[in-house]
Amino acid sequence: MKDGNVKNNLIIYQAENGAIEFRSDVDAETIWATQQQIADVFDVTIPTINEHIKNIYRTEELQEDSTIRKFRIVRNESNREVEREINHYNLDMIISIGYRVNSKVATNFRTWATQTIKQHITKGYTINEKLLSQKKDLYLKVLDDIKILNAQGDLLASDDIINLIKSFSETWFSLQSYDAGTIPGTGFTKKDLTLSSSELYLDIQTLKSELMKKGEATDIFAQEKTTDSLKGIFGNIMQSVFGNDVYPTLEEKAAHFLYFIIKNHPFNDGNKRTGAFTFLWFLKKSGLDTSITITPNALTTLTLLIAQSDPADKDRIIGLILLMFHK
Repeated sequence: MKDGNVKNNLIIYQAENGAIEFRSDVDAETIWATQQQIADVFDVTIPTINEHIKNIYRTEELQEDSTIRKFRIVRNESNREVEREINHYNLDMIISIGYRVNSKVATNFRTWATQTIKQHITKGYTINEKLLSQKKDLYLKVLDDIKILNAQGDLLASDDIINLIKSFSETWFSLQSYDAGTIPGTGFTKKDLTLSSSELYLDIQTLKSELMKKGEATDIFAQEKTTDSLKGIFGNIMQSVFGNDVYPTLEEKAAHFLYFIIKNHPFNDGNKRTGAFTFLWFLKKSGLDTSITITPNALTTLTLLIAQSDPADKDRIIGLILLMFHK
């Protein structure tokens, strides 16, 4: 195992199997790392990392506003402490760099990442053995504590409490998944789907015409800020890597359509409405029946939640959308 770097209460290192692992404060909601930390993980120089970051933004593989943050940190310069704002990059950027860097440790990372993706695609889930063990121990401890409290207070039979916990097991799972920022791995739909961005463009224009007739939109509604912005989002969501879809299930594709259109602001006006429309459009095209779970009020709530959310919480928000589909 490679030694980690401790900076800003963060330890980032690469495990022997190639996995990137982090240790940070329990209050941390995501991972942000400096170019120095990323360079140390992949055993390359800072200029190399900087060049990859520039190329990633240039090719629009990732968006700068959602992957970079400035944090004030204290550094030792010329034997004196200086406080400076330093760029930090999120986990999406770290993973993307890992697929570009040419070094032995980066190769180990790619091998691990490919195996992990393959397991997720073929089995429908990916297991974090360490986290699973921790959660299991915690769950059993809670049950033991409940039995002890019940024996003292005799308010409710132990079997009744345990049955209550079991009957709402999906609720506990959903809440824990949101807290952990994880996406449910089972109960979703894998299906070959042939769609084109041109179909989406035409149907969005129909939406625009209808809204304009009602006086609910102007000519700048769904007008792209940059040519083919929506096409780029469409291509990113529908793309495949090593012959496998980046987002392997229909539900994951739908969730990312809703998120990226709202957060990336491809249009001068109407990003939230266009994002919600594209979400429903994709569900209809894919044949998914979500009339019970995705109600108009639920979709409105999700849309506004995404619009107000911190980009650092992207994975949590995506997970929350997917929980609406979870069977």
